[in-house]
Amino acid sequence: MLPHDALERYFAEVEAAVAQLPAYAESYVEEILTANRANLRIRLRFENGALLEINEALIVENDSLKSLGYRYHLQRADSELVFRYDNTPHFPDLPSFPHHKHLRDAVVASNKPDLLVVLQEAKANSL
Repeated sequence: MLPHDALERYFAEVEAAVAQLPAYAESYVEEILTANRANLRIRLRFENGALLEINEALIVENDSLKSLGYRYHLQRADSELVFRYDNTPHFPDLPSFPHHKHLRDAVVASNKPDLLVVLQEAKANSL
């Protein structure tokens, strides 16, 4: 399989999952930089006003898709944080470092979640 094919397949999976959400895309950018490198940036507005921002930098290595960096941020219509997953290296004491999850009042250890699971979590928190 060509690296570009892996990126296209992933983008198609994400597009299909987004289409099933009670939300619309304020912006949706799939940026293929090279045959094995891409960025994904999406802003989804849910029916209740909640906003999910998705940012991923992706690379294909050894026929598998890997994340170079990510941020999945969900906030309510009033801008109150619901959750944010990211791998910014600013909580070195967490066992999942650099991966973690921000909640309204805490930061907890968390491995990198699958984006399709994050979309479902956002949906559940936006109904």
